[in-house]
Amino acid sequence: MTEPATSAAEAAALLASGSVSSVELTEAYLARIERLNPVLHAVIATAPDATEAARASDQRRRNGDLLGPLDGIPVLLKDNIEAVGLPGTAGSRALLSSPPVADAPLVGQLRGAGTVLLGAANLSEWANFRSTASTSGWSAVGGQTVNPHDPGRNTSGSSSGSAAAVAARLAPLTVGTETDGSIVSPAGVCGVVGFKPTVGSIPTAGIVPISPQQDTAGPMARTVADAAVLYRVLAGATTPMPEVDLAGLRVASWRQPDGPAAVTTMQARVEQQLAAAGAVVVVTDPGTPDEPSGPFDDAELEALVAEFATALPAYLAARPGEHPRTWPELLAFNRADEIELSRFSDEIFQLCAQSHAAGGISAPQYQQARLACGTAAARSLAGVLADCAFAISPTNSPAWPISYGTPERDPLLTSSLCAITGSPSITLPAGTADGLPIGISLLGRRGADLELLGYAAALERLLPPPSFPSL
Repeated sequence: MTEPATSAAEAAALLASGSVSSVELTEAYLARIERLNPVLHAVIATAPDATEAARASDQRRRNGDLLGPLDGIPVLLKDNIEAVGLPGTAGSRALLSSPPVADAPLVGQLRGAGTVLLGAANLSEWANFRSTASTSGWSAVGGQTVNPHDPGRNTSGSSSGSAAAVAARLAPLTVGTETDGSIVSPAGVCGVVGFKPTVGSIPTAGIVPISPQQDTAGPMARTVADAAVLYRVLAGATTPMPEVDLAGLRVASWRQPDGPAAVTTMQARVEQQLAAAGAVVVVTDPGTPDEPSGPFDDAELEALVAEFATALPAYLAARPGEHPRTWPELLAFNRADEIELSRFSDEIFQLCAQSHAAGGISAPQYQQARLACGTAAARSLAGVLADCAFAISPTNSPAWPISYGTPERDPLLTSSLCAITGSPSITLPAGTADGLPIGISLLGRRGADLELLGYAAALERLLPPPSFPSL
């Protein structure tokens, strides 16, 4: 097999037909990683036992004893997820000397389903929560992930390598994580599907934390169907994604007045396609001008800092091995290391050290900040959805040039409402601007994950198939 499959469904069909083995499939992806990763920097490490796992899957197939629809399918993990044999660094050199000694529960789910863990995907270091002037996709361990559609452009973050790897066919499926925008934004910028599930539906133990209130893992794929299959494995869900008819459904459209013309045109086209399918499109807005619209609004940032300040030292204290365990030790490590502060500083770490000293999540100001952003986001999401089945909104502006030392802020970032409320959201490719992908996001209600996936699959059928780069 000279070129790997484009999607998980295609890979599964090849395996089922016997035209390719899991070993051949896995080796094709590994060869593509070896060829393209020196430019893309989407993968931090490949798994030493990937071929062995593929060989075991082939044996199960010969015995008629498959473990599920993803048996033998390669999957990449974001490198803030613990898996034996992979670095699990969160992109920081501080964790290089203490690799995971146990699998995160979600990794156990993947192994139990027969997937082949292909390797660890690069990410924005510490899940993009080290500096307000960080460059998405850069980590001291993995370097700068670049956009497969234009290597001079950013991938957004923090699941940068996970998104770029799917777009560049380095893997048919990847797992990302999100606190606010870290799945949907890079997926939108790279032109793939990214699903941010309801917080709590996938176990977060064994994932380097930011916020227990907002953190979740989620699938990234070429199609909604592929993402749904991977989500069901990660969540241990037994109910299938429902088939949805859009006719008669009320769908909210949350327009973004500050977006580029191509984004506005894309959203108008999606509205027209929904209407042509029989949906009732209702133009909506959050209701008030001061609601959270991005990951660094004051109340959310204050809450996340206190949560990270508390959660990360607890995680580091429990992780075996030699590495910094306290905020002073982390700050000292960054200053002593020749690479860590070479691109941007660590002022969020400094804020976390101050927050931890002041009590972290025990401090009264934390409770006030969490309540403020939570109340505002819940009110806004209710205003957007109103009596509609789901809402649509642009996911991203076209990818911006890679640069260092200046804050990144996509004015179209609409992830915060679902991030803060713990509700599901999904993005899928819906257009291009100057050859760069633009995504459309679907926003849903907490707990309605499979329903939202069904709506996304129905919308996906209305949209023209996205074109991908030939690298």
